[in-house]
Amino acid sequence: MTSRIYCFLSLLFVASLLLPLPTGADQPLTLEESISIALKNSRTLNMAREGAKGASARKREAMTSFLPKLSTSYSYRRLNEEPSFYFPGMAPIPPSHMVTGTINNFNWFIEARQPVFTGGGILANYQASQIAEDAARMEETAKTQDVIVNVKIAYFNVLRAQRLQNTAFQAVEMLGAHRNVADHFYRVGLIPKNDLLQAEVELANGKQSKIRAQNAVELAKSNLNTVLKRPLSSSAEIVDILEYTPFRSSFESCLETAMQYRPELKISELKANQAAKMVRAAQSEYFPSVHMIGNYGRFGDTMSVSGTQYQDQENWNVMAVATWNFWEWGKTKFRVDAGKTTENQAIDQSKELSDQIALEIKNAYLTLQEAESQIVVSQKVIDQARENFRISEARYKERVARSTEVLDAQTLLTKAESEYANALADYNISSVRLQRAMGVIKRQEASKEPEKGY
Repeated sequence: MTSRIYCFLSLLFVASLLLPLPTGADQPLTLEESISIALKNSRTLNMAREGAKGASARKREAMTSFLPKLSTSYSYRRLNEEPSFYFPGMAPIPPSHMVTGTINNFNWFIEARQPVFTGGGILANYQASQIAEDAARMEETAKTQDVIVNVKIAYFNVLRAQRLQNTAFQAVEMLGAHRNVADHFYRVGLIPKNDLLQAEVELANGKQSKIRAQNAVELAKSNLNTVLKRPLSSSAEIVDILEYTPFRSSFESCLETAMQYRPELKISELKANQAAKMVRAAQSEYFPSVHMIGNYGRFGDTMSVSGTQYQDQENWNVMAVATWNFWEWGKTKFRVDAGKTTENQAIDQSKELSDQIALEIKNAYLTLQEAESQIVVSQKVIDQARENFRISEARYKERVARSTEVLDAQTLLTKAESEYANALADYNISSVRLQRAMGVIKRQEASKEPEKGY
C-alpha cells in the first residue's frame, strides 16, 4: 500500500514538472520591457518611421535623374482623304494627280534621353535628398529617445508613489501601535483622555494619507499605461530599480557630449546643409543643359506598322540637344536669393539651438546635483529621525514623555522617509533628463555614467 502511494505521488510530481509554467502575464514589468512596449505602440514614433521611409523613397527618386529616360508612344491618325499632289501640267506634259499617302496612319515611337550636363542640378538635388533622409533618420532617433524618456519618467514616478505608499502604510502601523499604547495607559489612568484623543486623531489623519497614497499609486500606474499605449486598467506591477549611483561627469563633459550626439542639433545642421544644396540646384539654371537623345520609329497603314507603298516602315536617329534658358526675367536669380535666405535661416537656427541645448544641459546638470545632495541629506535625516522616534517611544512607554513627543517624532520620521523617496525618484528622473539633454539616453539603467548613444 505504501509503495502504491509513493508511486502515485511520484507520478504527480513528474506531471507537475511537465505542466506549462505560468506565463509572464502577472510578472512585474521590467524597465526594458516597458520601453519595448512603448517603442512598439508609439504612434509618434511610427510617424517618424514613416517619415524616414518617405525620405528614403524620395532619395531613390532623385537618383533616377542620373539614368536615361525611356518613353514610347503609339498613335493612330485618320485623314478625311488620301494625301495627294496635283501637278497642273505644262505642255507637252498633261496635268496629273498623284496620291502620296494613306488615309489610315499608325505610328509607334520609342525614345531614350540621357542627361549629359545639367549645371550640377541633378547632383545637387540628389545630395539634398540624401541629407533629407539623414535628417529623417535622426528625427526617428530623437523621437525614440523621447519615448524612452517618457517611459522612464513614468516608471520612476510609479516607484516613487509606491514608496510613498509604503511610508504611509508604515506610518499608520506606527500610529496604530501608539494609539493602542495610549488606550492602555488611559484605561489604567496614566494619561488624560486628550492624549488618547490626540493619538486617535493622528491615526485618522494617517489613514487619510494612506488613502491618498493609494490613489497616487493608481494614478501613476494609469499614467504609465498611457505612455505604453495600453488600457488604463492594464496591470502595471513593475520592478523596483530606484537606486542612487553617484554621477561623476563634469558639466563641460556633458556639454561636449551634447554637442556631439544631440539628435536635434544634428537635424538642424543637416537642414542647413540641405538648404545649401538647394541653392546649388537653383544655380544650375544659369547653365545650359545637354542631353543625348536616340529614337526609333515605325510607320504603317495597319496596326502592325509595317510600312506603306509610300513610306518606309521605320526610321531612327541619334542626336545631342543643348537647351539654355538665357532670359527669364530674373526667375533663376530670385530662386537663388530665396534659397540663400533659407540657408541663412537654417544656420542661425542651428546656432540658436546650440545655445538652448547648452542652457538645457546646465539646468539638467544643476537639478541632478541638487537631487544628489538631497539624497545624502535625506539619508542622514532618516537615521536621526528613526533614533529620535525610538527614544521618544521608549520614553513614552516609561511614562517620562508625553504623547505629543512620540507623535512629533513619528511625523518627522514619516517626513524624512517621504523626502528620501522623493529625492531618490527625483535623482533618477533628473539623470534621465540629463541623458536626454546630452542625446545619449539609454534603454537600460545599468549605469549613471553617460554613454555614447543609447
